[in-house]
Amino acid sequence: MLEKGEGNHAVRSAGGGVADRLNSASAAALWDCARARWATIRAISASSKAMRVPSSSTERWSSDSRASWLAKSPIGRGHASISIILTVWRVGSCCQPVAWVVVKLDLSGWGTLHVLAKIESTVNALPQTMVAIAIAAPGGPEMLRPETLAVPQPGPGQVLIRVAHAGVNRPDIIQRLGFYPPPPGASPIPGLEVAGHVVACGAGVVDPAPGSAVAALVNGGGYAQYCLAQADHCLPVPPGLSLAEAAALPETLFTVWHNVFERAYACDGETILVHGGTSGIGTMAITLARLFGLTTIVTCGSADKCARALELGADHAIDYKTSDFVAEVAAITQGRGVEIVLDMVAGAYVPRNLQCLGPDGRHVTIAVQGGIHAEINMADVMVRRLVLTGSTLRPRTNAFKAALAAEIREIVWPLADEGRLRPVMDTSFALADAAAAHARMESGGHVGKIVLNVAD
Repeated sequence: MLEKGEGNHAVRSAGGGVADRLNSASAAALWDCARARWATIRAISASSKAMRVPSSSTERWSSDSRASWLAKSPIGRGHASISIILTVWRVGSCCQPVAWVVVKLDLSGWGTLHVLAKIESTVNALPQTMVAIAIAAPGGPEMLRPETLAVPQPGPGQVLIRVAHAGVNRPDIIQRLGFYPPPPGASPIPGLEVAGHVVACGAGVVDPAPGSAVAALVNGGGYAQYCLAQADHCLPVPPGLSLAEAAALPETLFTVWHNVFERAYACDGETILVHGGTSGIGTMAITLARLFGLTTIVTCGSADKCARALELGADHAIDYKTSDFVAEVAAITQGRGVEIVLDMVAGAYVPRNLQCLGPDGRHVTIAVQGGIHAEINMADVMVRRLVLTGSTLRPRTNAFKAALAAEIREIVWPLADEGRLRPVMDTSFALADAAAAHARMESGGHVGKIVLNVAD
């Protein structure tokens, strides 16, 4: 059972030492040492007649100067494990690794020697410019237009991600309409979540390392070929999860986790009413509720969407266009009401939502699609001890988001590793077709997440 109360967050720093920047002479010396070690390892492997090199791990070079090599050579029994990490840092203002080498010698069990050496070269690999989708002026989807911009450089605590996919979310549309400006210092390019590979790191970054596949919550800039992210807002992409799926997780996962499980302190055995059950937020709420033992009642705008919500794991689905959701909730709960309402509508929905709550119920507002004003009976709030709260994620501090990411990584992300946490995917669009992606979301016909395919 999840313990009630929002809990105290603590920003967690990555462990381990940070490689010092080296001057040109020492960098060259270290690189010579790395090359010597590499030659020695290859000589050891070549001398073993029993060496096997699987075709999937033979030496391969890609267009961005990466190479990976893996060999296994059985030798006599032994019990030892040695890991060597050598990093050569670029001299200058950008703390970007020129190359790094990882060597692991693992002598264990029946004495198998595992030699893993990986060289990542980023010298002259990054272009000077990139394609991004900018908002030409407030207005409709046609205001989203491709532009050529400079590739951003990571500052302290940041990483630069080569974006493979970017999630499309309702706040992107609100920003395009001119009602949700980016917070100070954030990129004006829309896009709040991405997945891809780290290609450069700012000062002080230990994890994630260059080459790592990550999903990241970002303050903006996701609709682009390269995007900056705070290193501690990144989550590693688990095996078995595609980069498109990974890009569809951060915004909705962070939002639902914080609002349902922290602000509304959801406990297993409770019942939650979720409006917009087939939206990105709604489908994530269904998923997390199922994984953490909540009963879910959702509202949807058609019988087909209600059926889809039930397929995705909702316990009950109400067509709000043909039924009174207040009466339906009362019938489903036998008059007890629900413990939590997750509301994306606000406006006239608020007093009706409060009717759905039982004593000590919690009402959480995360969007105001139905209007910013609501009239409620405060005496009812007092008598039934109701809690009204809400939040927006984007303006929160980097420290808060880092703490939230650490909690999600510890409690929720293992479910993604196990294959139990997956986003519901709707449609993918090319980056250049971002306007069509927005039109798809505004039509209301989507079920789950819409993503942009950024990589060629």
